[in-house]
Amino acid sequence: MSGSSGGYTRPEFLVETDWLADHLDDPNLRIFDCTTHLVPNSDGTLRAESALADYWTGHISGAGYLDLQAELSDPGGAFRFTTPSAEDFAAAVGARGIGEDSRVVLYSTGAVSWATRVWWMLYAFGFENAAILNGGWRKWRAEARAVSTDDDCSYPPGRFNAQARPGLIVDSGAVLAALDDGNAVVVNALARDQHDGTSERDYGRPGGITGSVCLPALDLLNPDDGRFLDAVGLREKFSQNGIGMEQKVLAYCGGGVAATVDTFALTLLGHNNAGIYDNSLSEWANNHELPMRAGG
Repeated sequence: MSGSSGGYTRPEFLVETDWLADHLDDPNLRIFDCTTHLVPNSDGTLRAESALADYWTGHISGAGYLDLQAELSDPGGAFRFTTPSAEDFAAAVGARGIGEDSRVVLYSTGAVSWATRVWWMLYAFGFENAAILNGGWRKWRAEARAVSTDDDCSYPPGRFNAQARPGLIVDSGAVLAALDDGNAVVVNALARDQHDGTSERDYGRPGGITGSVCLPALDLLNPDDGRFLDAVGLREKFSQNGIGMEQKVLAYCGGGVAATVDTFALTLLGHNNAGIYDNSLSEWANNHELPMRAGG
């Protein structure tokens, strides 16, 4: 898969809109809208809702829709986006047409984190032929590219062989160990006001994991078009926040979604020792034996 320019070590993990427009007829290509909506409840919490209705109003020509919560999360998990088993994940993505020979492009209509979460799971289960559409739906629409409202955007089933890679999706025990490891850093991908405990929204307790640093996912994107910063810009963001390319990095957020923007960006730069805390503050903040404080 042709990659994005930008000086990345692993440019094949990003594709540009012009590349995708030129390859819509590739028989091995699998395009998916990965959008989920987080809708405020009256008590200040957020509920996750499928964006399938929005998908039917318009999507990239030929693209299917992947529902993170309904299809790619553990239905028996205590939290809404818990990663499923390798077997269940393989069955789910295989049923949607992703196989060993597939070339996968993922996008979302809002936050890129919905696409990077799906990308990260594919990567964590051993699949390296997936890419994020740089700028996503926003850039695709701004360029007036092909949009479809067809109700038959499915692919033939594929055979997906999931091989879990250790350390890419971790639990609270791994985070605690990283906090005591001088060669590791724990990173909060949420907004700084949430990390500092000044936001009106929290996940059970305000603030961040004690000892963590904050690098919001949005800081890694160009605000003008939603594209990832180039390699120089990304390296500068990580360096400014005390995150070294030689360190083990574990990222977290509210539910293990925004965290994947940070780890995806690190992977673009060639970093190969990053992971996400799967259930993040949804779990951590509600276990009062685990340390939190305003400002991390």
